[in-house]
Amino acid sequence: MIKGKFPLDKFKDLETPFYYYNLDILRQTLVEINKQTENNNFHVHYAMKANVNPMVLAVINEAGLGADCVSGGEIQAAINAGIPGSKIVFAGVGKADWEIDLGLKNDIFCFNVESIPELEVINELAQNMGKTASVAIRINPNVSADTHHYITTGLKENKFGVNMSELDLVIERLADLKSIKLLGLHFHIGSQITDMSSFQALSVRVNEIQELFQSKGISIEHINVGGGLGVNYEHPNHFPIPDFEAYFNVFKKYLKLLPNQQLHFELGRSIVCQCGTLISKVLYVKEGATKKFAILDAGFTDLIRPALYQAYHRIENLSSDATEQEYDVVGPICESSDSFAKAYSMNQTKRGDLIALRSAGAYGEIMASQYNLRKLPKAYTSDQLL
Repeated sequence: MIKGKFPLDKFKDLETPFYYYNLDILRQTLVEINKQTENNNFHVHYAMKANVNPMVLAVINEAGLGADCVSGGEIQAAINAGIPGSKIVFAGVGKADWEIDLGLKNDIFCFNVESIPELEVINELAQNMGKTASVAIRINPNVSADTHHYITTGLKENKFGVNMSELDLVIERLADLKSIKLLGLHFHIGSQITDMSSFQALSVRVNEIQELFQSKGISIEHINVGGGLGVNYEHPNHFPIPDFEAYFNVFKKYLKLLPNQQLHFELGRSIVCQCGTLISKVLYVKEGATKKFAILDAGFTDLIRPALYQAYHRIENLSSDATEQEYDVVGPICESSDSFAKAYSMNQTKRGDLIALRSAGAYGEIMASQYNLRKLPKAYTSDQLL
């Protein structure tokens, strides 16, 4: 098994479990994104929901990315990281009044609006402040994404966005809202998408919707196609950086932008996933009736994706080069769902071995909980442990 390179001499003195972020990989990822979007009217907003570790956000801000936020807390974290309000977009079906007020006070670039009632509330709150709120209407394009049903967002049965049948009502209502400026259109079809044909289908649908707005004499300055680009969870060592060239080329080829129209992206997982690893320690190796269990000190309180989504994470025993054996790799939580992998082959394992759960930079630390009154995992970076 080819394993990732880690500063094991520094790990041995740290309390497990903890998150480790290789900031060199993160910086290389950001360089590639900026390379593929330079000399284009493309703008990337980092999807904060993937990871808000301040050390990670500092590197993202240095690369000049904006922020895609889905809560007031994320807006504040973006501001605290130095990301200007002019680069912040705010999405979500249930924006509270205080969150909208926070966005207005910080003069954020755009609210991605998902319903007529939300438009009316934003208009009222903006009017109270003597401001005009810039909005993009999130339209449900009814485009299927080949991904887990929990993280698909672009079908008509999903809770997100305005359905095509409601568009005329939205346009009619906008005319009466004097503290609202229609800035753009917003789309998002799902997450962990690796089939580029899904983004091609989205581009074709956006073109059709653009024509509809043009036929009504409505000019759109900005198009936001969301994010959703997936990563390679099976081979993080061979594919540490997603194929951003192929991703952006889909939109360059198939999306028909109007002159001077700006295109926005909300990438999250593809930016931070491969730079992060959950490091855990083996507490016990238990011989069951028909299998062996490698019981770790990390559980779904530290990394919930396998329990919640049946997600795969590559697992490496960093302490052993012995012959591989099969284990059910599990955590200590009092739930049968607290399992990272079943019948998983890794180097022969014993108590005290360090285990790496790879590709954990996205939806790992940010989703950690204190269920069973467990401590939240700490985080360290390659810059700190040099």
